Amino acid sequence: MAVSDASPPPAGRPAQRIDVLPRRSAAASSRSALAGLIRRDLTVLKKSFGEFVGRTVMQPFLLVFVFLYVFPLIGQGIGSGGGTAGESAFATVLVPGVVSIAIMFQGIQSVAIQMSQEFGFTREIEDRVQAPCPIWMIAVARVLSGAAQGLISAVIVLPIAAVVHAPGVHPHLVIHWWIVVTLIPLSCVTMTSLGLFLGTTFEPRNIGVMFGFVVLPLVFLGGTYYQWTKLSLVQVGGFHWLQVLVLVNPLIYMSEGMRAGFTDVSHMHLYIVYPVLVGFLVLFLGLGLRNFRHRVLS
Repeated sequence: MAVSDASPPPAGRPAQRIDVLPRRSAAASSRSALAGLIRRDLTVLKKSFGEFVGRTVMQPFLLVFVFLYVFPLIGQGIGSGGGTAGESAFATVLVPGVVSIAIMFQGIQSVAIQMSQEFGFTREIEDRVQAPCPIWMIAVARVLSGAAQGLISAVIVLPIAAVVHAPGVHPHLVIHWWIVVTLIPLSCVTMTSLGLFLGTTFEPRNIGVMFGFVVLPLVFLGGTYYQWTKLSLVQVGGFHWLQVLVLVNPLIYMSEGMRAGFTDVSHMHLYIVYPVLVGFLVLFLGLGLRNFRHRVLS
């Protein structure tokens, strides 16, 4: 800090100006605050990691346990008309879908639910906005920390989804690393941006409405249990209406991208998957930041 001589001037002489230079720029202060907010969220995650793993694993485990273990054993396996080969084909389709919904649910839970609580009864958002950084950066910090949790959930869920199955049922997984290491982070940030948008749109009392009218349709129409390419068989008058309808769902692009990354089955072209996911990211993040600023200042 540089400070000029601050002694009182003699009578009749003008006061000297005191120049105070900041130790660091506003951008550096904002970056430091952003890193601090992310570290705070990850520290909280570390302290409650067991709870995090439990909520991350429960739904994907039950999905693969029921569809890939119980159903084949009792003779009701999906694709069982083709024997174990048909059941294995379904398992190959399901595993990438399970990873996708794990990332989606983690994005909603870590951002939307937390954001709703902070704007609701906890009022924790009032403490966060006192950080020495722009308001939008506080929301970005939550998105990035949630994306890190989504990445961890994908790492946890994939081995479980790949090994839990009945005897004779084998998902045929072939990992294409360049797709995996690019698509999963993009998917995590997209879903946490969706979580930011939902968390700043729905009031705490309407969280049930959000799950019933937004989250569930996303899951069942998001290609978790089927390939988008197979939806061409659902048509009316030659129009593939369902295949077109689900294109408004960001989860369909995630699921298809995961199939491209983890299997060799047919999937949507990657030159469509990547740009559309980036587009959804920009849309959700932009709307979420706008809503966040409005909620904070209102």
